[in-house]
Amino acid sequence: MNKISKAHSVAANLQKATVLVVDDTPENIDILAASLQDNYVIKVALRGEQALAIARSTPKPDIILLDVMMPNMDGYEVCRRLKSDPLTASIPIIFVTAKHSIPDEEKGFELGAVDYISKPISPPSVKARVRTHLALYDQNRQLALKVQERTKALQESKLRIIHHLGRAVEYKDNETGAHVIRMSHITRLIAEQCVDDYDWIERIFQASPMHDVGKIGVSDSILLKPGRLNEAEWELMKKHTIYGAEILSQDSDPMLKMARSIALSHHEKWDGTGYPYGLKGEHIPLEGRIVALADVIDALLSKRPYKEPWSAEQTLEYLTEQSGKHFDPQLVALTLPIFGQIQDIRAQYPDE
Repeated sequence: MNKISKAHSVAANLQKATVLVVDDTPENIDILAASLQDNYVIKVALRGEQALAIARSTPKPDIILLDVMMPNMDGYEVCRRLKSDPLTASIPIIFVTAKHSIPDEEKGFELGAVDYISKPISPPSVKARVRTHLALYDQNRQLALKVQERTKALQESKLRIIHHLGRAVEYKDNETGAHVIRMSHITRLIAEQCVDDYDWIERIFQASPMHDVGKIGVSDSILLKPGRLNEAEWELMKKHTIYGAEILSQDSDPMLKMARSIALSHHEKWDGTGYPYGLKGEHIPLEGRIVALADVIDALLSKRPYKEPWSAEQTLEYLTEQSGKHFDPQLVALTLPIFGQIQDIRAQYPDE
């Protein structure tokens, strides 16, 4: 075969679906391969263990023709293992067997097989069934891809709305700029140091921009007051935590439930001197402790109408001094070594 013909052959194979034929009898493999080789790439396995290895390799087969009666590991056990592995669970399996009883078929379907082909094998029947199940498999993959893309788009849209809501509160509170964006990224960075749960980390990242949403319910005369708040005004200001929890209540979405917890608890302090409930230590939800730390770090490093930005050295000194007082000491210990990464986040999202 010359180079051009070989290249065309390789390209054609790349477009063909791959069929894995599993049978301990070479003659049966030969019959199945001969029936399908003109239209598909054929891989073969003589043992269950070999079939599992091929199914988990890259690229994975698009469909598996699986004999039931094999030594050491029968087809039922191979099917069970394939369906219990997320890497191979979606691959359609057709049993090829001389066992025709209804209980045998029921067992195979319960394990996840999509069809049965009876021995002796009829090549036209094999071709038709493989073609049908590959078409269904392809449709399911396309549908799953569309669902995944749509879910991602909705998630991105939700996150943008959350950031817009957070920025709306910033404008009301005279804190314009990218504070909520930076704070959410700092929150995720700290969370990654202490939590080994990707979904939880993404939830706190998405929920943290809404930490001050309750300030919508606080009077502008208090929020925008240029001088120090008196005792009565300060009591009204502290109610923004309660307002935020009320705004975010009555929703079962896990991210919004976390946002409610953050809104309510991000002004609690480790030593119990915070508000609204004076919670102490680990009675404060972890998400509230993390956001409290991230929020203060970015606020200290930022310029405000009432203050100049603190230096990194001043901020680190404050975090160390407030460890065990305002902040969870373990979180502070995890945050100090990554302070350079926090500064990188601030550089990436500067105030406008």
